[in-house]
Amino acid sequence: MIELRSGSLRALVLPAAGGGLARLDWLGGAAPAPVLRPAPDDVARPLPGQLACFPLVPWSNRIAPDGFEFEGRRIAPAPTREGEPCPIHGDGWRLPWHVEAQDESSVVLSLYRRDGSPFAFTAHIAYTLSGNALRVTLKVTNHGRHALPFGLGLHPWMPNPEDARLRAVADGVWLSGVDKLPAERVALPPAWNFGGEVPCSLPIEGVDNAFTGWDGRAQIDWPGRRLRLGISADMGYYILYVPPGKEFFCFEPVDHPINAHNLPGGAVANGLTVLAPGQDLRRTVRFTVEEIA
Repeated sequence: MIELRSGSLRALVLPAAGGGLARLDWLGGAAPAPVLRPAPDDVARPLPGQLACFPLVPWSNRIAPDGFEFEGRRIAPAPTREGEPCPIHGDGWRLPWHVEAQDESSVVLSLYRRDGSPFAFTAHIAYTLSGNALRVTLKVTNHGRHALPFGLGLHPWMPNPEDARLRAVADGVWLSGVDKLPAERVALPPAWNFGGEVPCSLPIEGVDNAFTGWDGRAQIDWPGRRLRLGISADMGYYILYVPPGKEFFCFEPVDHPINAHNLPGGAVANGLTVLAPGQDLRRTVRFTVEEIA
């Protein structure tokens, strides 16, 4: 475990657990407060679903079980989670990462998957604390023999959904079928329109969908905790996951929707980036924390 500190933030990084975060804590108040849902203290190597955040590489969320067609070839990644027929979240969250460099407020991790199939790649993630902000930069380089569509994202887990208020602009949402894959893109239902001037409560009936047309900025307020989290990213989609009755929710900045490889218009039209061998893709997410006056 690697501890990072800045003026008002502390982060705990777990290279061996998918290169993820175990904690992100606000230190600017009377007592430390978790900004992201913390991993259990009594677990040496938490499961990905127990982490505060983990990287999504070389794709986000689900791809159809039979894969996708690209440049005349059938690309079919194997399932990546037991009991889940769809390959989900890529490879990065399942594997140990290695420390490339670190100091008191930053660390750079690497993951070498040059022998991966069908995606062979190298990934790097840099966590940097500065003042009241955490900057996360994720990069992937294609080391395969062929060009392929790549995508990136982050999967943070937030606490206290009943107290949370969300503001995030979008122009549509993909509704999912029983297989949890997108079936139809529609205009935002009123209960899922978080683009107003005032942050909105989360849907108590639950949501697990990809939102399109994001402007790359979001705000999450916890009035009861007097805490505000600002999110900015160079990405055009987010996935909102609010399971009913749970003590967490997820706001995931991503550069493509679920199963983007198979959506109408093709991979590139749905946010993925085709990388030729040797080319790379980089995305950055910034989390800014402050107290609500």
